[in-house]
Amino acid sequence: MNFGDWPNGAVRKMAVTLAAVALAIAPTAAVAQEPAPAAAPAVAPAAQAPATTTTTATTETPADAAPADSAAPEGAAGYTPLGPDMIKGQPVDGAIDLQPQFSEIGETAQPFHVALVWIMAIISIFVLGLLLWVVLRYNKRANPTPDKTTHNTMIEVIWTVVPVLILIGIAIPSITLLAKQYESPPEDAITVKVTGYQWNWGYELPDHGVGEFISNMMPEDEAKAKGFPGQLEVTERIVVPVNTPLRMQITAADVIHSFAVPSLWFKLDAVPGRLNEKMLIIKEPGIYYGQCSELCGVRHGYMPIAVEAVSRPQWEAWVRSKGGNPEGTAAAEAAAAAAAPAPAADNPATPANEAAAAGAEAPAADAAATPAPAAPAAQ
Repeated sequence: MNFGDWPNGAVRKMAVTLAAVALAIAPTAAVAQEPAPAAAPAVAPAAQAPATTTTTATTETPADAAPADSAAPEGAAGYTPLGPDMIKGQPVDGAIDLQPQFSEIGETAQPFHVALVWIMAIISIFVLGLLLWVVLRYNKRANPTPDKTTHNTMIEVIWTVVPVLILIGIAIPSITLLAKQYESPPEDAITVKVTGYQWNWGYELPDHGVGEFISNMMPEDEAKAKGFPGQLEVTERIVVPVNTPLRMQITAADVIHSFAVPSLWFKLDAVPGRLNEKMLIIKEPGIYYGQCSELCGVRHGYMPIAVEAVSRPQWEAWVRSKGGNPEGTAAAEAAAAAAAPAPAADNPATPANEAAAAGAEAPAADAAATPAPAAPAAQ
């Protein structure tokens, strides 16, 4: 016997034996693994059953929670436009006074306006009385011999000092009111951009994702049929929240316009190439009408303004209806950035990350460890 061939023969016989055993076991293993795919669907419905039950319970919850919904804040379910009963600022036929004021600056300015009217009336009546007295007392018939007096110190002091005091009394509140009208809005004010066109208005809320929309005058017949004033109601109102600082930015795209709402004591020119800014705070919910107050073309009188002031929930619902975000686009972007996962390169080498990396590499390692189809070759 050649002992050098014995190890080779033993290895060859062992390989043939292992191959035969593998071929004999392979069909049995395949049969044993066949039920596994069938078992997966059987387990899936069982796992989905609680989810189905939860969905049913969620669907029935609103019916059970009807009292809670009735106590929800106004506008939580959606935006509802105000009707004709909420009109508070509009021209009144035959009226000679200012419209009632519904803004903070208007409530300050209206009494001052009334005081100025009375001051002007008193001064005008006084001067008219002096004129009539001089005409009647010092005409040639009543006073044939004219007086030779050239001046009177007391009278000159009075007619110099009194007008100065009156002007100072007017100037102090006037400057205070003027400065208050142009106070800078706070950082959290809601920005409303208004653009004047020939002949309509464009509105935009850039910080809340509401793109520009155009407001035209509603046809007079349609407006009156709905209970609104003709030539004042519009197709798209600008909706803002009450008791909230508004940063009104006014500009124009073609010629000079003027955005004016008398009942809110607001008037600011819209100049092409310039962005004028002014703060506005509306105190009560309602509809407030205005018109362009700068001659801008043949349809200047047909580009009305309609400002609709509503509660904060209603305004938020309106913003959502326009595709915007009541929290502001900056806040939404910051929240999205905070929720986004950090880049893989920035992740520290923690045990959890290492385990995840190992799990990702496991399939590749298993694929590499899978034996090559040597058995058929051995056969």
